[in-house]
Amino acid sequence: MKYQHRIGATTYSFPDLKCVLAKATPERSGDKLAGLAAENNKERLAARHVLADTPLSQFLDELIIPYELDAVTRLAVDQLDEAALAEVRSLTVGEFRDWLLAAETDGATILRVSPGLLPEMVAAVSKLMSNQDLILAASKIRVVSQFRNTLGLKGHFSTRLQPNHPTDDPKGILASTIDGLLYGVGDAVIGINPASDDPRATRTLLEMLDELRTRFNIPTQTCVLAHVTTTIDLMEAGAPVDLIFQSIGGTEATNDSFGVTLELLDQAYQAGLQLDRGTVGRNCMYFETGQGSSHSANAHHGVDQQTCEVRAYAVARKYRPLLVNSVVGFIGPEYLYDGKQILRAGLEDHFCGKLMGLPMGCDVCYTNHAQVDQDDMDNLLSLLALAGCNFVMGVPGADDVMLHYQSTSYHDQLYLRQLLGLKHAPEFEQWLQGMNVIDDQGQILEETPRHRLMYL
Repeated sequence: MKYQHRIGATTYSFPDLKCVLAKATPERSGDKLAGLAAENNKERLAARHVLADTPLSQFLDELIIPYELDAVTRLAVDQLDEAALAEVRSLTVGEFRDWLLAAETDGATILRVSPGLLPEMVAAVSKLMSNQDLILAASKIRVVSQFRNTLGLKGHFSTRLQPNHPTDDPKGILASTIDGLLYGVGDAVIGINPASDDPRATRTLLEMLDELRTRFNIPTQTCVLAHVTTTIDLMEAGAPVDLIFQSIGGTEATNDSFGVTLELLDQAYQAGLQLDRGTVGRNCMYFETGQGSSHSANAHHGVDQQTCEVRAYAVARKYRPLLVNSVVGFIGPEYLYDGKQILRAGLEDHFCGKLMGLPMGCDVCYTNHAQVDQDDMDNLLSLLALAGCNFVMGVPGADDVMLHYQSTSYHDQLYLRQLLGLKHAPEFEQWLQGMNVIDDQGQILEETPRHRLMYL
């Protein structure tokens, strides 16, 4: 297939589909550094014209990373549902965009097609979409997951309580956790990024969170975001593990850089299912991703960073996770330079994850050397809520004192609930009402009886 388009007197030619995808991508500092980006807006426009006219079936005929070279490619191709693809297989990428946005195409229809989509098809259609398109299409799709509560229902919005501490001090973490619960944060998960991967420290934190959860019958799940090998060992040793966490990437080489293989994830997933600690469901995996991880590991095979990101979602969907979280601005300005690039990436990741059938959340975040501020993050937070995002982070003061980046605070979710009338996960909301943290309308009570949680 020839990939070329004429604008004025200039004909733009692209050697292969991988190049078309890269050149069609909205501006990214990471793709510029990798030498993959369009040279100017005219070349980007030409690539988008070519992409719009490319049949979805071409992505099966021309794999952008060869099947024999990459485990993620093999996984994506092998798990493809041909019957699901049949409904849209004859469409071009541009026609697929129109189909997604059509009023008669609802979320259930989109999810019926989802198992038949390669990640490159999903990345491709997102590159043709405006921010408005990404919000509208994503808002149609509700991906519900369950462990001890039910996440992702329409009209509901959840938060991860993230009480990180620079030395993993249990008392400091516990204080932040209680504070977050009293703001109604934590129905997605109470999740700690440990400062080290020491198994003893990790087990101490797991046992502390489990004691808190069981003492107050909190209908949520806990997680210490240690490496998956540490978590497997702790499960075998009898530690109270709810969710199994791992950062993942969109190529085999990226996952190698994380010390992860698909076989290792298979092992962890089966171990989590055997523990069977959920009460309303068995979605026991938690994955985090982020645009730029394959580039930073020099493991991108010449594929643009956004397409690499969507390929990571092919890994995640195999394991039916409870949570998938794009940590959108964490890697830094080398990959997403400013607020505009971070905002666009957050909307892309959320839409693409949902289209791949994943329960997507977003860490609305940035590093302090990026050209971005909290107003930019307020914008992204608001747009993600309109798009139906499953969850965001709740960090004390929006400033993570261990990871050294800026995120969203305990207060930010209150703004969204008041603005859009969003509820917590149903089981968690009932618990908050029973603890007199919120009223029957879901609003935080001014005189919360804090002694119920403070005397531990």
